[in-house]
This record gives sequence, structure tokens and C-alpha cells, in this order.
Amino acid sequence: MNALQGKTAVVTGGTSGIGLATARLFAAEGARVFVTGRRKDVLDAAIEGMAEIGGDVTGVRVDSASPADLDRLYETVGGPIDVLFANAGGGEFATLEQVTEQHYDDAFDTNVKGTLFTVQKALPFLVDNASVILTGSTAATKGNGAFGVYAASKAAVRSFARTWAQELSGRGIRVNSISPGPVDTPGITGLAGGDDAAVQLKGALAGSVPLGRMGRPEEIATVALFLATDASSFVTGVELFADGGANQV
Repeated sequence: MNALQGKTAVVTGGTSGIGLATARLFAAEGARVFVTGRRKDVLDAAIEGMAEIGGDVTGVRVDSASPADLDRLYETVGGPIDVLFANAGGGEFATLEQVTEQHYDDAFDTNVKGTLFTVQKALPFLVDNASVILTGSTAATKGNGAFGVYAASKAAVRSFARTWAQELSGRGIRVNSISPGPVDTPGITGLAGGDDAAVQLKGALAGSVPLGRMGRPEEIATVALFLATDASSFVTGVELFADGGANQV
């Protein structure tokens, strides 16, 4: 406990799933946490739900693909940042024949543009030796049908981690990416298009994992905590797979 005592952490896309679980864990470990989300009602509900664990948690309504929103986020933080978890992202199924310009723009604006400017605009606030964590995906290294645009956007995120780890090394800032495998989050239902389809999708995803199940958001949060703390002080530029062996075996 208290691994982040006295630290300030920013978690984008922190209203559900992996982001919410990580924000909760960071707060429980003593951090002052700023959580972002695009929808005010969902953001307010997430912050209210975190009240039970105590801690200092602030919600900021932000679309990570909007540089102006990101400026407002960092103005709200108003001080040094020790940990930045650029987690906001998403995707939808579409085969090559089905991809539209809007589908492409949505994926790359959220996953690539959003990640880029979330980190760039944080630079004046990041302390020396800060930790920057990006959310990638196992999809970036596999040829999953109907997920090509999403996979390409997450491959770009992986590339960012390598480049930024080099560029920011002079300040001791570590940049790493987490690539989760199938994780049981509310986004799975939305991705599947409904509850019944989600049950089928979850079954198929669980069957693809050597451990025989989907991951839990809390399991990915513990990986983020490792990368956020001095326990990973000699780790930078890596892609840390938290996938139950799905891309490893």
C-alpha cells in the first residue's frame, strides 16, 4: 500500500474497464488522481463510485482527440505529474470491404492522435523520472479478422512507446506500453453489439487464451501500477503483454 503516496497521476479514459480499475488502484495506493472521460454523466458516476475508497480523485470531462480539451485537462491539474496513463481508446469491427473513412478517422483520432497529444501536452508538467504508460493491444501483433484498422492504430501506439522512450530518456522519463489480451470490460458488449452476441464473443475470446479465461480489469491495473512505480525503474520502451498467454504460446 501507499506505493504512490504523494504522487500525482492522470488516467485518461478512466470511467470504465481498465482505466477505472487503474484509477481506483492508483488512488488506493495514495496518488492524487485525475480521471478523464467524454460523457459527463458516466464520468460523474465513476468518480462517485470511487468515493468509497477515499483518496483524492478529480474527474475532468475530456475528449482525448481534442487538443483544446487536453489543454484544459492540464490546466485543471495545474502542477507536476508523476504518472501519466494514456489509456483512452476504442475500436469497432469492420472488414477491409466494410471500412469507411469515418471508421478510420474514429479509430485513429482516438487511439493515435489522442495518445500523441495527451503525452505531448503533458510534457511541461511531467516531472523528471516520471512514468508514461500507453495502452496498446495484442491485436497489433495478430491478424484478427475485421479488426485491421484498430490493430494498425495500436501498432502506432507501440511505436510511440519506443520513440518516446528514446526522446525522453534525458529527463529520466520512462515510456512503456501495456498490451492487454481479452479483458472482460463493458466495452466488449458494445463491441459485440448486444448482450447475446457479447456472451458468444466472450466465449470465443476465452477459448483463445491458454489460461482458459478472459482477464479482469483489476489484473491489468496491477501491471500499470508496476510500471508507475520505482519497481520498474529500469524498464522503458517495452511492450508488456498481459494476455493470459494468448500471444505468447
